[in-house]
Amino acid sequence: MPSFDIITEIEATEIRNAVENSNRELDTRYDFKNVEAKFEFKDDSVKVVCESDFQVQQMMEILRNNCTKRKIDPRSLKSGDIQHVGKSYFKEVSFIQGIDKDVAKKLVKLIKDSKIKVQPSIQGDKVRVTGKKRDDLQAAMAVVREAELDQPFQFDNFRD
Repeated sequence: MPSFDIITEIEATEIRNAVENSNRELDTRYDFKNVEAKFEFKDDSVKVVCESDFQVQQMMEILRNNCTKRKIDPRSLKSGDIQHVGKSYFKEVSFIQGIDKDVAKKLVKLIKDSKIKVQPSIQGDKVRVTGKKRDDLQAAMAVVREAELDQPFQFDNFRD
């Protein structure tokens, strides 16, 4: 029986490349000349460090742009509040990996409400969709793409 998995996954190498490109861009920007500013990548999260909270916001835009260039969906960035320690401001940015239970339940409900003849099921941090026809599976993919759940989804393991 044909099936596919709905997942949310971002490769750590792509994140690392986006962070390195962002650091290179900081070195060439005139408004960051003689300013202590950097992006630190560690344990699948990025720490944005700078001397003022306004510059942290500018650095977040740089990071978002470089993530987009590396084909990382900007909706997958989850950032906390700006924190202040000493004379530096910083912000922790993490990336969504996997689908949590609430979003998975919304996905299953969305697919079932669309009346497509497929069967979605939650399996850990992914949702597996099974159906008899390939066209039904592709229709389910279209429904998921159109959904506004503030999280990017990829389709994996499409089997006939």
